[in-house]
Amino acid sequence: MTSPFQTAVKTNIPESQRRKAIDELASDNQTTKLAVLVRTSGLSGGLRRQALDGLISSGADDLLEELADDRSVEPELRKKADR
Repeated sequence: MTSPFQTAVKTNIPESQRRKAIDELASDNQTTKLAVLVRTSGLSGGLRRQALDGLISSGADDLLEELADDRSVEPELRKKADR
């Protein structure tokens, strides 16, 4: 069985299933995995934003602060993480 994280990163899976997997990570409070998704440059911007939204809704302030300071993260996402 594929984990929600694996589903989210696999490119051969329909985007709707990938989005559902990210929602599952957020609802399970898997904040470290969500942060990895935000940093994954090969992931579409929409999926990375969704992972960031999951971090925000989880109240993962430490990880959000790390992302806001991480220059490898897209500027738009860093700005949103810095809220």
